[in-house]
Amino acid sequence: MKQTGKYKLVLVTAPDLNTARKLAKSALKARLVACANLIPGLESHYRWAGKIEHGKEVLLLLKTSAARIGKLQSHIIALHPYDTPEFLVIDLEGGYGKYLAWLAESVAR
Repeated sequence: MKQTGKYKLVLVTAPDLNTARKLAKSALKARLVACANLIPGLESHYRWAGKIEHGKEVLLLLKTSAARIGKLQSHIIALHPYDTPEFLVIDLEGGYGKYLAWLAESVAR
C-alpha cells in the first residue's frame, strides 16, 4: 500500500439521485474528480433553523487530489441546490499505488 497525503475523499449530500448525478457528471467533466460513487437511500437527521429535521438524501463519495480541493468545493457550492451544502474532506493516508496513479492522472490539468 502506498502512503500519501496527496489524495482526498469528499462527502457531499444531495436531495435526490438526479441532482447527485448532475453534480458528479459536472465534476467529472471538469476533471475535478476521478470517480464519484452515489449512494442513494440515505436517511439524514439534522438540526436546521433551530429544529430537528430529517429527510432522504443521496451521498456522493468523490475521489480527488489535494490540489483540486479548492476548485472542487467552489464548483459543488455553485451548482448545489442547498443553501449550506455538505462538503467534508477526508485525507486518504494510503491506497493501492496503481489506483492512486490513475486518480492523479484523471484529475491532472
